[in-house]
Amino acid sequence: MTETFTGTPDINVDPRRLTLSRKESTYLAIRTTQGGRTVYSTRVPLSELSVILPIPDPDKVDPDNRRVDLRHAKGFGLYLAENPGWVAPALLVRDAGSCRFEMIGEDGRIGYLIVPWAVGGVGRLITIDGQHRILGVHLEQKHLTDEISRVDRELYRATAARKARLEAERKALLARMERLEQEYVGIDIYVEKDAIKGQQMFVDVADNAKGISGAVKARFDTSRIANRTLSDILTHPLLNGKVDIERDRMTDSNRNLIGAKHVADITRAVIAGPGGRASKKVEAMTDQEVIETVRGFLDVLSTAFLGLAAVTEEDTDNYRAALAEKPKKGEPVPEPTNAQELRRNSLLGSVGMLRVLGGVYRNLRDSGAEDGDIQEFFKRLDRHMAAPATETSIWRANAETNTDFEPNASAPIMRQQNIVHLTAVVTDWYKKAPAGV
Repeated sequence: MTETFTGTPDINVDPRRLTLSRKESTYLAIRTTQGGRTVYSTRVPLSELSVILPIPDPDKVDPDNRRVDLRHAKGFGLYLAENPGWVAPALLVRDAGSCRFEMIGEDGRIGYLIVPWAVGGVGRLITIDGQHRILGVHLEQKHLTDEISRVDRELYRATAARKARLEAERKALLARMERLEQEYVGIDIYVEKDAIKGQQMFVDVADNAKGISGAVKARFDTSRIANRTLSDILTHPLLNGKVDIERDRMTDSNRNLIGAKHVADITRAVIAGPGGRASKKVEAMTDQEVIETVRGFLDVLSTAFLGLAAVTEEDTDNYRAALAEKPKKGEPVPEPTNAQELRRNSLLGSVGMLRVLGGVYRNLRDSGAEDGDIQEFFKRLDRHMAAPATETSIWRANAETNTDFEPNASAPIMRQQNIVHLTAVVTDWYKKAPAGV
């Protein structure tokens, strides 16, 4: 409807175009029940999360939640920006009784849900699970807004050539902003007025959530080439049937050689170095090239080192998970696998040392060394792999490597800087080896 104001015949005002004072938003929702509570399930544009949900403050502890990790939140915002095929579960929030539900239809399950705004509204929602996603989306919105403003300022004083680049940049930023308006995320809103019970809900969600291990993530995260090629690399005789595909930690009772996550870590060391930073050359590698390179490294390992050769040749039946279970009374204790013995008696049983050797292999290959030559070099290192590393061992007695091993350690220090440093030192030994190598 258009209204005409007396005395101003040339001005027509359409009240539908005016944004009036608002303190709430309305969404289509489904009303169900869980645990005796009413639950509203709806989907909200990413751009509106900061309107109806409180923005977590990394510098303050939320009385109803844990402290938010700024780095983790930024990571989600970056994931969202870089992955058009992003996926995320529904956010879980609590309503203390301020939401209103207006039914549509007779069964009362579908209706309009009126939600108070986080700022200016009365009785705002409280986040149970998803605060890092909320902050991550907010930071991405703010980043895009700031970048668009920066581009707009620079356009006024830019040369013609630079204007074209800035306009292209602005178009890309607007497209990313539009994604936040057009793509949605689910929200499950639990009605719980009791604040104590509300805090218990947070604890229950945290207690019942089974975190994903690095091994499982390595198997299913195909966004990284080291993970994407994992299944093919696992068929190598050294690894086949001897890798734990669920757990990351190699305890004394674990009969496997290493975990799936460790295989991915070693793959990264072989193709990108122990620092794991992928260069343009690495990024240009095909999956098949990565598979062949890593399998070549495993061939060299399983030939050069006697302990790894024994693991390679051992029957995989000895690695059955059932054998790792505690024997019942009267049952014989199974003999340890060669992999278990390796972890107890050799530095080669540590993922750190395998990463170092992977980095050395990469460095030597890049410098023109052939696999046969690298294999002979590794054979000379084999007698120095006994664990623990004593004070008279080459690792502790040598001034260059002393800082990378704790006294009587069965593995190098796993800090990144130590792994990178040790890799560089051992690489240099190929041409100028210390006494005993």
